[in-house]
Amino acid sequence: MAQEIEIEYKNLLIKDEFNRLLEQLPFPEKGQTQTNHYFETEDFSLKKLGCALRIREKNGTYTLTLKEPNATGLLETHDKLTAEEADAWINGKPSNENNTAKRIAEKGITVENLVYLGSLQTKRRELTYNQTVLVLDYSTYHGHADYELEIEAASETAGQETMRKFLTEFGIEKRHTPNKIQRFFDSIPRH
Repeated sequence: MAQEIEIEYKNLLIKDEFNRLLEQLPFPEKGQTQTNHYFETEDFSLKKLGCALRIREKNGTYTLTLKEPNATGLLETHDKLTAEEADAWINGKPSNENNTAKRIAEKGITVENLVYLGSLQTKRRELTYNQTVLVLDYSTYHGHADYELEIEAASETAGQETMRKFLTEFGIEKRHTPNKIQRFFDSIPRH
């Protein structure tokens, strides 16, 4: 089972800020495309526990990830899936034969109660910057699009300080930035 602690800081950008950062910093010219496929129960049991579940499709690989609260950052549990396994999850036939499903079961949730809510596609560019990783994301989902700066750091202190300095240096307003899955959930049409 692969697990890691994720420490990251995010800030939504407007299109002009996004384009300015692309011009002023040596980000790759072309971004990598990844698609997040999101799952939840009908009553949002995972969300109520502060958790999120996705399959990330990137470069022909599929990774099932459960994100859950941790004392520092988020604890992520990962399992590699085949294309066929990912397709089964998306089509309502998830397997509970992996470590992520077992972690979900420990929370009192069965994979049979999970529903596929849709996908969010991101074009991502990354750059090493002051011992952190800067990420510029352009994401589209449910007819919406947004631009985001993300800083991945080894410690909370390094991440907070780099974000503060970066926003000041580039004249970018600090904005409340829900994570991608929350923005995705907020965009789901309500009937």
